[in-house]
Amino acid sequence: MKKQNTRRTQRSAAKTDRTSVILNLFREAPNNKFSLKHLASASGGASKEGRRETLEILGRLFEEGIVEECAREKYRLTQKHLPHYEGVADMTSSGAVYVRVEGLENDIFVNQRNASNALDGDRVEVAVMHRGRDGKLEGQVTRIVERNRKPYVGVAEVGAHQIFVRADSRRMPMDIYLSKRTCPDIRDGEKVVVRIADWQPGSKSPVGELVERLGMAGNNDTEMHAILAEYELPYRFEEEVERAAGAIDARITAGEIASRRDFRDTVTFTVDPADAKDFDDALSVRRVRDGVWEIGVHIADVTHYVRPHSTIDDEAVERGTSVYLVDRTVPMLPERLSNELCSLRPNETSLCFSAVFTLDENLEILDEWFGRTVIHSDRRFTYAEAQEVIETGRGDYAEEILTLNRLAQGLRRQRFRNGAISFDREEVKFRLDENGRPLGIYFKEQKESNQMIEEFMLLANRRVAEFCSHRRSEKGRAVPRTMVYRVHDTPSEEKLDRFRQFILRFGHVFKASKGRAVAREMNKLFAQIKGSTEENAVSTMAVRAMAKAYYSTDNIGHYGLAFPCYTHFTSPIRRYPDMMVHRLLAHYLAGGKSADKAEIDALCERASDREVIAAEAERASIKYKMVEFMKEHIGEEFEGHISGLTEWGVYVELDETHIEGMSFLRDIEGDYFSFEETTYEIVGRATGRRLTLGDAVRIRVKRADLQKRQLDFELLLPGAPARHKGGDPDFHGSRGSHTAGGNGAGSRGRNGSGSHRSSRRKGR
Repeated sequence: MKKQNTRRTQRSAAKTDRTSVILNLFREAPNNKFSLKHLASASGGASKEGRRETLEILGRLFEEGIVEECAREKYRLTQKHLPHYEGVADMTSSGAVYVRVEGLENDIFVNQRNASNALDGDRVEVAVMHRGRDGKLEGQVTRIVERNRKPYVGVAEVGAHQIFVRADSRRMPMDIYLSKRTCPDIRDGEKVVVRIADWQPGSKSPVGELVERLGMAGNNDTEMHAILAEYELPYRFEEEVERAAGAIDARITAGEIASRRDFRDTVTFTVDPADAKDFDDALSVRRVRDGVWEIGVHIADVTHYVRPHSTIDDEAVERGTSVYLVDRTVPMLPERLSNELCSLRPNETSLCFSAVFTLDENLEILDEWFGRTVIHSDRRFTYAEAQEVIETGRGDYAEEILTLNRLAQGLRRQRFRNGAISFDREEVKFRLDENGRPLGIYFKEQKESNQMIEEFMLLANRRVAEFCSHRRSEKGRAVPRTMVYRVHDTPSEEKLDRFRQFILRFGHVFKASKGRAVAREMNKLFAQIKGSTEENAVSTMAVRAMAKAYYSTDNIGHYGLAFPCYTHFTSPIRRYPDMMVHRLLAHYLAGGKSADKAEIDALCERASDREVIAAEAERASIKYKMVEFMKEHIGEEFEGHISGLTEWGVYVELDETHIEGMSFLRDIEGDYFSFEETTYEIVGRATGRRLTLGDAVRIRVKRADLQKRQLDFELLLPGAPARHKGGDPDFHGSRGSHTAGGNGAGSRGRNGSGSHRSSRRKGR
C-alpha cells in the first residue's frame, strides 16, 4: 500500500511538472499554435502515455478557459489568458504604436491594425501576442483605459459638408473630423487647435472638438502660437493675472530702504543681450584695499512683490519658466513685473536679494553676506559693449569691468581645474524681417563678457546652495535643511561607450570611463575638435552622453560644473525654482526651521517637467525657421556632413548653417543602400560603397514641409552608376521621423533630441 501511494505521488508530481512546462510554452509564445505531439514531446516525452497525459492536461486547461483548440489537435492561449500589461501608447507616423510599460525593458509593438483606435499618449491595456527570439514583444490593444486629452494643432481642410483637420504632429497620422454644424466659421487653410472627443470602432477618423482658432497657416504669429499650443504653453496672461499685477504697489518706501543693506552709492551695472528687456541681475564692485575686492551679485527681489499662493504665484508655478522662441519671449511673470518692477533698469532704485563676496586676487573668499538690498544701477551694458571694454581697456567703468573680468577668468580656470566640463556651444540666431521671415542664420559666440557674468552667477548659486543646505547646531554639528538643488548626475557607462564608438569614426580616442577623468578627457577632446567640421556633431553627441540636469531636494551634486552643491538663485524673473530659493534663503536667514521636503520636492518635479517642455517648444521654433529659410532654396545644392544614420535614411548637417535634413535610403540614386547597425554604416548593394558618420557629402534640397517642420534632402553621390529601373526593395516603416535640426547621430524614436540648443541663459 505504501509503495502504491508513493507511485501515485510520483505520477501526480510528474503530471504537475508536465502541466507547468506546457503552460510556460504557451506563455513564452502566446500567439503560437501548438500541436498535441509538440506539447507532449516538449513536456516530458511523446510516448503513448505522454500523449494521453498531455491530452488530459489540455482538456483541463480547455475547461478552465485557459486554452482553445484552433485546429485539429492544435491549441493556443485564449485571448483573456494572454499576458496583459497597462502602459502609455507612443504613436508613430505610420499609425503603429509602441506601448511603454513601466518595468519592461522594451516597449511592446502594436501594428496599426491591432491598435483598436488607440492614440498617442493614451493609457491602454495591451495583450502580448508574440515574443521574438530577441525578446521583443508584439501585442494588441485590448482596451483604452484613459484617453489623452492633449490638444492637436493642424490645418483645417473645409469641404462642402465636413471639416477635416490635418494635424502637424507626426504622432497623429490620421485626419481629425470636425462638425461643420458646430464650427461653421472655420476657413479652409486655417490653423486650429482641437482635442479628441471620440473615436468609434469602425470609423476611419477620430472626432475632434474645437479648442481655439489661431489664424491662417503660414502667418508668423499663427505658427509661433501653434508651437505654444502644441506644447500646451500659454501665449498670454488671463485678465485676472494682469489685474493682480496691475494692483501691486510699486512704491519703495523709506522704511523699506532702511530695512535693507544700501548699495546705491556703490558702482553697479547690468550686462545682458542687446535685445533683453528683463534685467534680473546686476554686479557691483568696490575696492576694499589693495588686492581685495567686494563683489555684489544683485538679483531682482521678485518675492518681495509676489507672495506665495497668490494669483501671480500660482500662474508662475503653472508656467514654471519663461519660454524663448525664435522671435519672442513668453514670460513667466506679467510684463509689469518682468519688464518693470523687477527689472534692474539703469538710473532707477531697485530692490534686490544679494550675495556679496569679499575676494582677494587669489580668489579666496574672505567674507560673504546674503540678504535683501537696495541698488541704483549706473549703466546698462550689452555683452558687445562690455566685450569692447575688455578688449580695448577703455570705456565706461573700465577699471571695474577689467577687475571683474580678471577675477572671473580666475574663477573659470579654477573651476576647470576642479573637473568642470567646457560645454561652450554656439547659439543659433536668425535675422528676421518685419514679418518674422528668416533672412539669414548666424551663430553667437560666447566671449569673455559672457563668461564674466556667468562665473559670478555660478559663484552666487553655489554659495547660496552651500549656505542653505545645512545649519550649525549648538554643538557645532551640521544639520541638513530642505533645499532646492540643481543636480546633474554622472554619465552612464553605457552612454559613454556609445559616445566613444561614435567619435572613433572621426579618429578620436576617448579613454576615460568614469569619475572626473571623463571631464578631463572631454575638455581635451573639445580642444582638439575646435574649428573642425565634426565639432558640432561631436559636441551634440557629448551633450547626449551626459545625464540631464534637473531640480531636486536630494543633493547629488552637479557633475558638469564639478560643484558638490549647487542651486539656481540668479534668475527669479524667468525661473520658478529661483523664486523658491529666494524664499528658502530668506526663511533660513531668519532662523526658520527646515522647510517641508514633500512640498518642495513636488514643486521641483513640476519645474523640471516645465523646463523640458519649454526647451522642446524652443527647439520647435528653431526647426520651423530653419525649414522656412530652406524653403527659399529648393533645388539648390549644399555641402554637408553625415550627422546620423538609421535603417530608413541618412541625416546630413549643412556645413554653413548647421541645418539638418534627411535623405531616405530608398531615394538615393545609383544604388540600393541598406543600414548595417553593427558597423554603423550604410552600404550600397551593387557598388559596395560605404558611408558613415562624419563623411563629407553633397546634397540637393528636395522638399521643405513647414507644417511638419521636415526637410528632405537628396544625397548626391559623385560617380555613382544610374539606378537600376524597377521596384524598390521592400521598405519597412519605422517609428522615427526627420525634422530640420532634429534627430542627428542616428537617434531613434522618442529618444531623439534637437541638435541646436540655446545658450542664452546665465548660470546652468
